[in-house]
Amino acid sequence: MKFIDKLERRFGRYAIHNLMLYMVIIFAIGLVIQMMSPMIYVQYLMLDPAAVLKGQVWRLVTFLLFPPSTDIIWCALLCYIYFSIGTSLERLWGAFRFNLYILVGILAMIIGIFVCYFIWGANASFYSFGMANNLWLSMLLAMAAMFPDAQFMLMFIIPIKAKWIGYVYAATMLYEFIRTDGTGRVMLIMSILNFLIFFFLTRDIRDSVKRTMRKRDFRKSMQKGNIEFRSAPGHARHRCAVCGRTELDDPKLEFRYCSRCDGNYEYCMDHLYTHVHVINPDKTAQN
Repeated sequence: MKFIDKLERRFGRYAIHNLMLYMVIIFAIGLVIQMMSPMIYVQYLMLDPAAVLKGQVWRLVTFLLFPPSTDIIWCALLCYIYFSIGTSLERLWGAFRFNLYILVGILAMIIGIFVCYFIWGANASFYSFGMANNLWLSMLLAMAAMFPDAQFMLMFIIPIKAKWIGYVYAATMLYEFIRTDGTGRVMLIMSILNFLIFFFLTRDIRDSVKRTMRKRDFRKSMQKGNIEFRSAPGHARHRCAVCGRTELDDPKLEFRYCSRCDGNYEYCMDHLYTHVHVINPDKTAQN
């Protein structure tokens, strides 16, 4: 996780915000191409290692044009699902980390197809059709792992928790892994490699998300505090959890929230780095 933090500090300014909006636009262009002439994608855009090795390097990017479905209604529905989940993840992780999650998935797809091409032959290229969908569905696994109790409306009617959707999708992947050949197995593993990396090699990502959510709660409480402060003159907005001083005691005092404490605890600068962190007893017992 420290490595990702370093990457974010160095390259975070280059992150693409609202990435899924651009992907939905790309899917729409791909759907139009499929409706006009499906062979255009196969002949000029599909990720074909043999063609790439001959100089058609644009295929390393244009294969992403393949839409989630060639049916307009299903494509629109899947785009809506991908957009909703992707936007939620970007809001929780931040644009850079979400970009990195998708980028790792895309690179894994490209590497997997080339590995299969060199081992099993050119037929591996056609796995890129379904593999692209698996990449975007890996966002569902991420959401289910982070927020298992979050509810989705199945068919816009039936409420179902994210963890059950994740279990069903994982079971489907396992079934496909068992019944398919070596090429298909490599493709399945590579299509969820970004999920495996983020959630097994960087296990503290959940703590990072919790800190983000806690900061958001802080901002909301601050906004609420601003309203109360304006409506009640003489009422303190900030209070140190250690010494109890407020900005009314000294206008020059600065206050900060501690991201390592469990709860909305605010400290003056004299005690921000010296206080004892407040830890939830239930959390300590679990550890």
